[in-house]
Amino acid sequence: MRRVAITGLGAISALGRNLDEYWCALRTGRSGIAPLECLPPGTLRFANGAEVRGFSHRGYFADKQADFVDRFAQFGVIAAREAVSGAALEWTPELRESTAIVTGSCVGGQTTQDLGFVNLYKLGLPRVNPLTIPRVMSSAGASQISMEFGITGPAYSISTACSSSGHAIGQAFWMVRGGQVEAAITGGCEAPFSMGNLKAWEAMRVVSPDTCRPFSKDRTGMILGEGAAMLVLEPLEAAQARGARIHAEIVGFGMSADANHITQPSIDGAARAMRFALRDAGLSPEQVGYINAHGTATQANDVTEAAAIRAVFNAHAPRLAVSSTKSMHGHTLGAAGALEALASILALREGILPPTANFTTPDPECDLDVIPNLARPAQVEYAMSNSFAFGGLNAVLVFRRA
Repeated sequence: MRRVAITGLGAISALGRNLDEYWCALRTGRSGIAPLECLPPGTLRFANGAEVRGFSHRGYFADKQADFVDRFAQFGVIAAREAVSGAALEWTPELRESTAIVTGSCVGGQTTQDLGFVNLYKLGLPRVNPLTIPRVMSSAGASQISMEFGITGPAYSISTACSSSGHAIGQAFWMVRGGQVEAAITGGCEAPFSMGNLKAWEAMRVVSPDTCRPFSKDRTGMILGEGAAMLVLEPLEAAQARGARIHAEIVGFGMSADANHITQPSIDGAARAMRFALRDAGLSPEQVGYINAHGTATQANDVTEAAAIRAVFNAHAPRLAVSSTKSMHGHTLGAAGALEALASILALREGILPPTANFTTPDPECDLDVIPNLARPAQVEYAMSNSFAFGGLNAVLVFRRA
């Protein structure tokens, strides 16, 4: 099997419109959580979110092109453009045919869907926008990236709730490693800030009334976010032969199902996915130096994830550095695995571990080194990125410093 290099990175999120802005915010511990722009104050029980503030398609897409592309897929294309540009691949006809596009999205085109329902049910308009279906479908990001670059190899989208882009990156990695394709563009995109979707999250009572404080004893819930992250993967030998910049290697992927509960996480399910990822990478637990945790700041998740980490890493757990970057970019649902994979890759590349922002009081049930509030210089060889979704669908990625 081939080793797999990461040669392109792209991002757009509440932390910035490109990779440099994203990393600057992560390493300085700057949070993108702020009062919601998309709804009038007082509309919801919670007031804050991690939005891409002031975003307009203009500057990225012509008006006519934007008519076909919902906000979530626009984010995906923007991140893919940056990743592909950075990878500097020579797009021969052969490479276009042998490149995969694998993306993840949890809720798809919520902006378009919500507007359609408002027009139909609230305003009583009898006609629905004829572009509704191509804008709403969760695979629209993959389709738009395919058309953007003329890529004709395998292209599809995965929807496994909050693990969607973790699963997408893992599948793309296995395809490149196994020789099914010669390159892959992979990641996730999400834009969940619509009235209907936000009211649904409000009803679950898991969104914080103020901010996201993962692993803190006084945590009060998650904060929703939006955005996208994309990676370009290719065989390590091919990347070296053409002199490409290699940001990191992807070396392992594990996944599992809890088979337990639709919303409550499982220690055993999360631990199985981490063990499978280590086995896939051929690593012992002691070789991992950093974990980018799922870390939602809900009562159930953080305690369960901490227990799963202790179960897998045993005596090494106290020596592990663990942080949740959701404290800064919010919980971006189907894009979370991609944005957090990106944070892990940059941590390895730059020798700086991003912090868990907004941290206040340690929770004895989350007794881990959670890098509170300030980034930490550290040369780490291997990093793990966890994604644990509703429905008990788990995806874990392992990366190696280049």
